[in-house]
Amino acid sequence: MKNEEKLTEVAVKKYIKDHQIKNIKLAIVDIDGVLRGKYVKASKFLSALDKGFGFCNVIFGWDSDDVLYDKDSFTGWRDGFTDATAYIDPSTMRILPTEDKQSIIFLADFSESKAAAVCPRSILKKTLERLDGLGYSATAACEFEFFLFNESPKTARDKNFHNLEPITPGNFGYSVLRNSTHAHLYHEIMELSEEMGMPLEGLHTETGPGVLEGAIEHSGALRAADNGVLFKTFMKVWAQQRDMMAGFMAKWSPDYPGQSGHIHISLQKKDGSSVFYDKDREHGISDEMRWFIGGQQKLMPELLAMVASSCNSYTRLIPGFWAPTAASWGIDNRTCALRAIPGSSKSQRVEYRVSAADINPHLALAAAIGSGLWGIENKIEPLEAAKGNAYEIDFPEELQLPRTLTQAAERLKNSKAARDLFGDVFVDHYAYTREWEDQQQRKAITDWQLNRYFEII
Repeated sequence: MKNEEKLTEVAVKKYIKDHQIKNIKLAIVDIDGVLRGKYVKASKFLSALDKGFGFCNVIFGWDSDDVLYDKDSFTGWRDGFTDATAYIDPSTMRILPTEDKQSIIFLADFSESKAAAVCPRSILKKTLERLDGLGYSATAACEFEFFLFNESPKTARDKNFHNLEPITPGNFGYSVLRNSTHAHLYHEIMELSEEMGMPLEGLHTETGPGVLEGAIEHSGALRAADNGVLFKTFMKVWAQQRDMMAGFMAKWSPDYPGQSGHIHISLQKKDGSSVFYDKDREHGISDEMRWFIGGQQKLMPELLAMVASSCNSYTRLIPGFWAPTAASWGIDNRTCALRAIPGSSKSQRVEYRVSAADINPHLALAAAIGSGLWGIENKIEPLEAAKGNAYEIDFPEELQLPRTLTQAAERLKNSKAARDLFGDVFVDHYAYTREWEDQQQRKAITDWQLNRYFEII
């Protein structure tokens, strides 16, 4: 159950019977990458495992604060927020160490119903099916930076999210002192990830008070996205059970660097050999890898809303903060949006560095892989690889990244490639939800505005 294995319905039913499981948690990824779900009795679960179950499509019709969108798009008042049929993926079964050892969770999606048009997990599956049509499969891995605070949801709100207390003070990246002093926390995080089938390759401090980075082991791309959303959710659960909070915002404070959520991607042929590696080419980069990077580079500004999906995402995308402002690429160059990592046939890969810890992993992976496969299909050549500090290079206007979520949504709406890859229904609905998100921000009177204007203007 801990490894990437194809659990069948028969195996799942046997496990539930053998372990006398009474209640089971079901979860669906919403538009913002938040897990929405419920507990069900074992009998209800077994029935749903065979034929699916109804789940209110409102999860695609409201924002992360449960506020209903004004405009009916895929769902809304017009259709009465009907049920859509969700289908459980038996291979997603995970044991929950945060609960009784007999507690388990499954992910479900809408891939066989109308709601597949906007369901993030279904969008990624559709992208991977198109990749399969080229004779390829994808492996991927997410790595997340996140802050740990000595706070609870109540104390954080009581403080209006000001003067939060990180678990450790000061900057101390890659600290052996910190990971030894707090060894019990590191052990618990590593064990939790292992038991939930999303093992970490590594865990270390990053620059900033109380910030850690966890790199999840690579797996099949769908599994990698599942791992991403489960890791973020259950790190928060684990922390809150210990009177702490884990934060995955792209940038929670102007005083510290943003929190990345980089994605590593490689492609394989049907025989398991690398699509990206060619020992006879410079840096081992095959034609397909070059075209893959070309597609990612060209479409990054058009698909950015699927990757940088919150208003806060754009506070990180500024020069000098280890986050790109243009669709750049380079060889092992961490100042670029795309970092080509040379290696062997097993390790040759692309790191998609524009993404932050606030990603919806399924949509971010769909954008990163979809743009790359589009590049292969169309043999898109990237610009010459950036050397040195990519922030100092003057990139053409078409490769400049949108500066706000509304700009990114507009680019997505006008992208023919996005509509080809993900469908008109998704593009129209998702772009609207991002415009809505930015509108909510513009209604807010911020502390910055009050401090700047209240007296003097």
